[in-house]
Amino acid sequence: MLLANADIETSETLTERQKAVLDAALRLLVEEGDQLTMTAVARRASCSKETLYKWFGDRDGLLTATVQWQASKVRVAPVDGRGLDLASLAASLERFASDWLKVISSDTSIALNRVAVGHAGSGKDNLGAVVLDNGRFALAKRLKPVLEAGREARLLDFADAETAFRTFFGLVARDVQIRLLLGDRLELTEAAIGGDAARATQQFLALFGAKTGPQGL
Repeated sequence: MLLANADIETSETLTERQKAVLDAALRLLVEEGDQLTMTAVARRASCSKETLYKWFGDRDGLLTATVQWQASKVRVAPVDGRGLDLASLAASLERFASDWLKVISSDTSIALNRVAVGHAGSGKDNLGAVVLDNGRFALAKRLKPVLEAGREARLLDFADAETAFRTFFGLVARDVQIRLLLGDRLELTEAAIGGDAARATQQFLALFGAKTGPQGL
C-alpha cells in the first residue's frame, strides 16, 4: 500500500511497523541533518529498500510521510456544533495549542524544520513545501472547522477563518519556534506548555469571543 502524499493525514492509516520506520527516519534527521536516503532509513529501520519504495514511492514520498506522521501528533478535538458551548470550544483549542507546542519543541521537529529551511530555494528537494503543506497548512484545515463551529454557535465572531487561525497560531507560537531553531534552550516543561496553551486560548477568546450570544459573551 502506497502511503505517500495525502494518504497519511492521521496515525490511523499507519501500521505499527510503518510508524517505527518513520520514527527511524525522524531520528536520522536529528542525528545527521539531511542525510535521509532510502538506504540509510532501511538500514536504521532494519527493513529493505524495496519495502520503503512499496510504502512511500520514493525519497520525496518518504519525506512527506515523515512530516505527516510528525504533524499527526497535533490533535484537534472534534466538536459538535449543535451543542457546542464555551467550555468545550476552549478545551478543543487548548488541546490543539498544547499538542502543537509539544511537537514544535521536540528535537525531531527542530531538526526537520532546520533541514527544510536550509533547503528552501536550494533546488535540493521540495522539503520546505512538504513541511508547509503537511504541517502548518494541514493543521489550518483541521482547526478551521472548529473555529467555524464556534462562529455558528455564536461563541466566536470573525469575518475570515484564515485570519482567525493565523491569530491563534501566533498567540500559541509567539517567538518559541524561531528561538528553538536558533538554538535557544527554552525550558518547555509540561506545566509551562499547559500554561502557555491556556493563556493563548484565553487571549484568542478575548479577541474573537462574540459580544452577545447564548453564553452571554
